[in-house]
Amino acid sequence: MTIKLGINGFGRIGRLVFRAGITHPDLEFVGINDLVPPENIAYLLKYDSTHGPFQGTVTATSEGIVVNGKLIPCTSIRNPEELPWGQLGAEYVVEATGLFTTFDTASKHLQAGAKRVVISAPTKEADPEKVPTLLVGVNHHLYNPQKHFIVSNASCTTNCLAPIAKVIHDN
Repeated sequence: MTIKLGINGFGRIGRLVFRAGITHPDLEFVGINDLVPPENIAYLLKYDSTHGPFQGTVTATSEGIVVNGKLIPCTSIRNPEELPWGQLGAEYVVEATGLFTTFDTASKHLQAGAKRVVISAPTKEADPEKVPTLLVGVNHHLYNPQKHFIVSNASCTTNCLAPIAKVIHDN
């Protein structure tokens, strides 16, 4: 079953999510939202000074970017509530702007038609039941699909440190 993804924020993290997932047979990127035009999105994806050139074809159109022959619509909308996630069929949205990190702000993606939201930064939500912080290999077993519609994947530092700390703690 293919999972349809949208990305809000195509900076470093959004682009790395895209690069990591574009060749996965069970993932389909259906939309990208960023405040820069498709020409900038295509250029930044194609030429990465840290990770090297993108291994595939990337061009820009007025509607979005074409990656390996597939059009991925791009929008430049500030308010997540106005994003066309429902029209695009986005089931999951990666919130990678660093701006919408509470339940109330991230839930705007749900109101726009997404079914789930993964925040790529530490949540600023005070209630961990509303937006749990989950790390694969550490506490991902706490995920409850019946009640967790928005989750945080913590920070990059936490993702590096927590698995090691878990091994030390467990042993």
